[in-house]
Amino acid sequence: MNTHRLNRGASRRLALAKLATVAALATVFSGAALAQAAFPSRPIKLIVPFPAGGGTDIIAREVANKVATQQGWTIIIDNKPGSGGNLGVDAAAKAPADGYTLALGQTSNLAINPTLYPKLPYNPEKDLAPVGSVASAALVLVVAADSPYKTLADIVAAAKAKPETLNYASSGSGTVAHLATELFQKNAGVKFTHVPYKGAAQGATDLIGGQIQMYMSSVPTLIGHIRSGKMRAIAVTSQKRVADLPSVPTVAESGYKGFDAVTWFGVVGPAALPKDVVAKLNAAFNKAIETPEVKKKLDDQGADVTGGTPEQFGKLIREDIVRWGRVVKESGAKVD
Repeated sequence: MNTHRLNRGASRRLALAKLATVAALATVFSGAALAQAAFPSRPIKLIVPFPAGGGTDIIAREVANKVATQQGWTIIIDNKPGSGGNLGVDAAAKAPADGYTLALGQTSNLAINPTLYPKLPYNPEKDLAPVGSVASAALVLVVAADSPYKTLADIVAAAKAKPETLNYASSGSGTVAHLATELFQKNAGVKFTHVPYKGAAQGATDLIGGQIQMYMSSVPTLIGHIRSGKMRAIAVTSQKRVADLPSVPTVAESGYKGFDAVTWFGVVGPAALPKDVVAKLNAAFNKAIETPEVKKKLDDQGADVTGGTPEQFGKLIREDIVRWGRVVKESGAKVD
């Protein structure tokens, strides 16, 4: 009898323990679901892997401001330049996968650097989650307003007469501007001296001041200086002329058929980002870039909005890793 009572008591205690466990798990999962539904419940940090004032920074601020206004979110821009954009993207890759740390990556640090840098601290295909493409822009080759060079033919002639005496600046080793100029040199049979900067703004200042002779960067970075008359645009790198620079020929039009090099910008986060968080972020950024205000502001800067799904952006990254990897190898480009 006593044994029977003891067994019944033990069974009740076991049943109660099981119920307590189920209740605890239900609370945990309910809390997790509420946390997901409430995202974001605190400020989101958007890392810009270049200094303030450059093309990536301009696009990041325009788009982030619109997302914040539309969604009622707080988005903080964190400029983290260095190593061709690698430092900022690596910081995002190694951040907690909760959606509160993102980066605005671009062609250089997501597609070029995997081949250009022997020891990249992150793998764009394995360590990052694509959130969505935001914009794309052509590059433009410029000289100072008082430069003797008026056309691309002038520059090529001078470079052939005195090899490696002409220098050109870019916003860093491994950027699209760097690789596009290396590709052009190969096509034209000339050799320039590369002067890499840690961002776009200082290079523009030094070009105007006469410290460097040419500068290749994205149209959004340089269009203000071109419009003010401080710089002369020589050529753009897209297949078609840029609407905001209609009188500036393409490199292809200038005698180098088929030349095409544009830079794109997109939001990424740590690889393990929950799918529902990615979907929410993607929808918010797509909504922002489709507004007439953002389209006009980016168009005024010489950039086009893109958008699309995370899967489409991931496909673009993978394809351009192959494409730009080939350019790195064929041009012999090195990290300075």
